[in-house]
Amino acid sequence: MYWVRLFVFQGPKDWPCAVLVAASNVFLLTCFGLEKLLSQRTIAESVGRSLHILNLLVILCLPAGLVLYIHPNPVFSSVVLSMYTIIFLKLISYVTVNRWCREHSQSKKSLRKRQKSTSSLSSSGDLADTKYIEYPNNLNLKDFYYFMVAPTLCYELNFPRSARIRKRFLIKRLIEMVILSQVLLALVQQWMFPTINNSMKPFHESNYPSILERLLKLAIPNHILWLIFFYWFFHSCLNVVAELLMFGDREFYKDWWNAESITGFWSSWNIPVHKWARRHLYLPMVKSGYDKMTSSVVVFLVSAFFHEYLVSVPLRMFRVWAFMGMLGQVPFAILTSKYLNGHFSNMALWVSLIIGQPLAALMYVHDYYVINHLHADVMSTS
Repeated sequence: MYWVRLFVFQGPKDWPCAVLVAASNVFLLTCFGLEKLLSQRTIAESVGRSLHILNLLVILCLPAGLVLYIHPNPVFSSVVLSMYTIIFLKLISYVTVNRWCREHSQSKKSLRKRQKSTSSLSSSGDLADTKYIEYPNNLNLKDFYYFMVAPTLCYELNFPRSARIRKRFLIKRLIEMVILSQVLLALVQQWMFPTINNSMKPFHESNYPSILERLLKLAIPNHILWLIFFYWFFHSCLNVVAELLMFGDREFYKDWWNAESITGFWSSWNIPVHKWARRHLYLPMVKSGYDKMTSSVVVFLVSAFFHEYLVSVPLRMFRVWAFMGMLGQVPFAILTSKYLNGHFSNMALWVSLIIGQPLAALMYVHDYYVINHLHADVMSTS
């Protein structure tokens, strides 16, 4: 029951978060309605763009403001904010792709003619039963909500689909989800929490040798948890969703553990986010005339913002450790690519993962402890 209370409800203060989960449909349907109006030329592109921007800003600001005002459970708040962040990224892709379709409507007409002429030639082949959706036929609620729950951040009019649901594969992934989630919770409760609690006194007293010892002691369970969580989420959970939806694109990660550069790691460990950033940030900036370095820095800036957004807002404290950690990847990547290569660069990557994450975790936990517990104790005694 402790973990149910931790991850779901602790009291009436958490009800607004539950309402936010249900209220997300308001923003989704607003975006869908605007796209229908734009496809019918009912409203101008400039008006639609302005309304889309307003809707996206509300998606980011409303849940954050509610969490900061109501002070609900930080874990549940982080889950809700993560959901709204995913919606935000998905809607940007949905709006952008539909705008591309409208801008290329003339070329699409000629493409339709070519598809009609070739479909009769392939009527006896493997693609006979394939139905290609064309704009604006994709603007329906079934297609829209399929994209919202699909394990991807990049919208397509025609997603790759598998022929059937593999029951044996699905059962294996479900068993992994259940077992690994219990392992994660057990390790957090039995290993992480005691180590973090024992680290508060050295941090408060600025006992640097003890801080270093606690940091190294925390690095092992933290890294094990991170690896288990990676497998649980990117392999087990996303494959379960993809299998149920018969979603064909299963490239959720690559062999990031063999990456010989920092940029290689960030482009292979989280493929859905990497594809979104490349498609909707990096490439548009490069095509607009910005150099590759500037475009890459902007990508890391956006990533740093969302990392800080998902940590600072639920904890209700702004320490920018996550922001600086992500932004620090840029000079770190430059230095490693200049002075290291091959296995040495891979070693530097693993050291940063093993040491950097527990350091950031300790700093956030320490600050949260000082603000919410130590300060409260001082106020109660005074």
